[in-house]
Amino acid sequence: MKNKIINIALSVFMLVSYTSCSDPDYEFGDLAAPSNIQLNAEIVGADEENPYGDGSGEVIFTLSADDAISYKIDYGTTAKPDFVTFKGQGSKKYTKTGLNKYTISIIAYGRGGIATNFTQEIEVQSDYTPSPELINMVVGDNGSKTWVVDASVSGHFGVGPAIYGLDPDEGKVFGPGWWSAPPNAKDEEAPCLYSSSFTFTQVSGEVFTLDVDAPGGAFTKTGEFTTLPGIPDSGAEGCYTEYTGGTSEFTFGPSTSTIMTEENSTRNSINLIGTETFIGYGATSKEYEILEITPDFMHLRVRGYGGEINNAWYVKLIPAE
Repeated sequence: MKNKIINIALSVFMLVSYTSCSDPDYEFGDLAAPSNIQLNAEIVGADEENPYGDGSGEVIFTLSADDAISYKIDYGTTAKPDFVTFKGQGSKKYTKTGLNKYTISIIAYGRGGIATNFTQEIEVQSDYTPSPELINMVVGDNGSKTWVVDASVSGHFGVGPAIYGLDPDEGKVFGPGWWSAPPNAKDEEAPCLYSSSFTFTQVSGEVFTLDVDAPGGAFTKTGEFTTLPGIPDSGAEGCYTEYTGGTSEFTFGPSTSTIMTEENSTRNSINLIGTETFIGYGATSKEYEILEITPDFMHLRVRGYGGEINNAWYVKLIPAE
């Protein structure tokens, strides 16, 4: 027994010694902060006669820097989250009508997480004009109209893939394919989904406002998965009474989705300005694409960002009685 113990101890010692001797030496390298950051903002259609672009609002960004591994881009809109790129490339469709300035903020990350900040201002022209028919259906004949989630129909709320290729079995089907709410599905666990109301008003010309009345709280997630004020940093999806309503301006714009078509969308969006409001579901994105609309029905789609970039949520609304 004594010999066995000695042999085991010797074997362990030899294994440790062999492992220690055979380990290669790794060097992390110099921890240099990224420098010489260059941002090229190619405004689509820009030329001598149209220095701010062709009115599409499309901008293609190319980044470079010495000693940079990755970049985080803030595109300068109020409905942001940041976009992370490892190749130094990104694009953005700006939808605010007219000629507008945006401050692009870059964080370049080097080895060990050392970061360097950089900002650059751009001006972009967007010539999108919503049709009078679309405006009328959203704000009503009197210029102000209140909508609520239609709890009575299937799919009044749901979640599905935001892009193709996430689930081979789903093909190119859009809609709440991952989960679709049956009628009155949230009556008990999240009744605020049905008690909140959303009033769209045309103040004058191209000035529009959204007033949210949420007496039972906001139906949302928490932390990084929402931008609504007062929502806790953690917690499950549900009703949060820390938020009871808010007011913001909004604009109509072309859909920024590159994969939706005229077969499954109007290709128009409601773009909320700021972080005080939401429509149905308090997502991080503030672009609610109008899939379908009539004077008595509105079907919206909103994408996630960050950890939920591959998700899209669907909400069906009807005019309040």
